[in-house]
Amino acid sequence: MVQALHQSTITSLPLLGRGKVRDMYAVGDDQLLIVATDRISAFDVILDDPIPGKGQVLTELTEFWLKKLAHIVPNHSTGTDPLDVVAPNERDQVVGRAVVVKRLKPILVEAVARGYLIGSGWKDYQASGSVCGIALPAGLQQASQLPEPIFTPAAKAEFGLHDENVDFAHVVKEVGQAMAEKIRALTLQLYTEAAAFAATKGIIIADTKFEFGLDANGTLHLMDEVLTPDSSRFWPQSGYAVGISPPSFDKQFVRDWLETQVWDKTPPAPRLPADVIEKTAAKYREALERLTA
Repeated sequence: MVQALHQSTITSLPLLGRGKVRDMYAVGDDQLLIVATDRISAFDVILDDPIPGKGQVLTELTEFWLKKLAHIVPNHSTGTDPLDVVAPNERDQVVGRAVVVKRLKPILVEAVARGYLIGSGWKDYQASGSVCGIALPAGLQQASQLPEPIFTPAAKAEFGLHDENVDFAHVVKEVGQAMAEKIRALTLQLYTEAAAFAATKGIIIADTKFEFGLDANGTLHLMDEVLTPDSSRFWPQSGYAVGISPPSFDKQFVRDWLETQVWDKTPPAPRLPADVIEKTAAKYREALERLTA
């Protein structure tokens, strides 16, 4: 089995911070080294048990999509080999799971596109008949395909808290009318092209979130992870049905198992059994193999 990496320990570069999955280091003043570890979180708690190979899957899928969608919007890629920016004895921590990217000023809005009614969107719809201020037709069910994809932004929460669905007016207040419209248009174009491609591989992309940032010239870039099982809901077309929450290529096995445990969803989480770890790792790999085959 692949050796899992729960946390990187690179000392040849300054550590800037650790997220739920990624560790970030400074490469000079204008670049970052982002290491995708094998950490997994559920219910906003980072678990003690990593999923071997998960970081490589996230990195490979993001790189695949950035190349495929590069004609739509500039992205954070630099082309610098991560092996060239760390000490030789640290290369095993970055091979296959790290990227050197432009250092951008992040836009503090999650750019979410939804093509199907699931998750927090389904909850919002049940309560109000709309999602993020967008009125939807009556009579939709869980997992219904929407008449057309919608832009449903979220305000980025502090670490450990849930992102909160917001309306388009919130985005305008954050970044201005012109930039908000640009982000909405790009989000929907990226989602639409990716969803059409994934459909040829037997995968439905129900929803996904993108992150954007600005370079020194104010040019908008796509950044962070793109169209991975951590940032998207991927459903196999063969398992899709309206009225249920379809099976997905992500941490569903982990969430389902945790829901059977006596746990108040605060740290520490229960330790994962080996079969849940193996099934989850296999799901991530299957998503990568299906999409990139």
